[in-house]
Amino acid sequence: MSDVVKSLSTRLTTAADKPAPSPTREEAEAAVRILLRWAGDDPSREGLQDTPKRVVKAFREFYSGYDEDPSEILDKIFAEVEGYDDIVLVRDIPFYSHCEHHMVPFFGVAHVAYYPTKGVVGLSKLARLVDAYARRLQTQETMTSQIAKAMVAALEPRGVAVMIEAEHMCMSMRGIQKAGALTLTTQFTGIFKEDPAEQVRFLTLVRNGRG
Repeated sequence: MSDVVKSLSTRLTTAADKPAPSPTREEAEAAVRILLRWAGDDPSREGLQDTPKRVVKAFREFYSGYDEDPSEILDKIFAEVEGYDDIVLVRDIPFYSHCEHHMVPFFGVAHVAYYPTKGVVGLSKLARLVDAYARRLQTQETMTSQIAKAMVAALEPRGVAVMIEAEHMCMSMRGIQKAGALTLTTQFTGIFKEDPAEQVRFLTLVRNGRG
């Protein structure tokens, strides 16, 4: 195994796959109060008294992907599809995630396609798969690879194509402050990687009907 492959394999094994002791709710709320003080405010003032509870509750929702097992999301395959073996594409799946570097949001849409072999998976499962990885501390590049890798492992398709378009608030509201700039990432496997014409077909279907 090459050093590049080893590095990618290590990078795709996220914290979600490794058990770690979790702090108590009280400890988490205390940490929020410290951050409020660090920001220059008074956590005891009326408007902020319940903020630590709200933040901790919000974190449970923002990072619920750590409790999701992608292999279980894709574990039911429908084999009786009358021999269908052409492309399956779910386009414009909205998602919200948080950058692992600054813990600020990035958001956009994911486009996911595959060529089935042993059957198809429910379309809503692909949206759930995107959410399972989006609702973690992430980088867009890693998230793109994780979605493709999970589909290959569960569905054994002839090929997978994943494209993510997102705006990163760490670029929009801090640092360079360039609002509206979009980042695009892709991952191709199997027939999509081997045949450039299949990449063109995927991109054409994704763009079809857009202004």
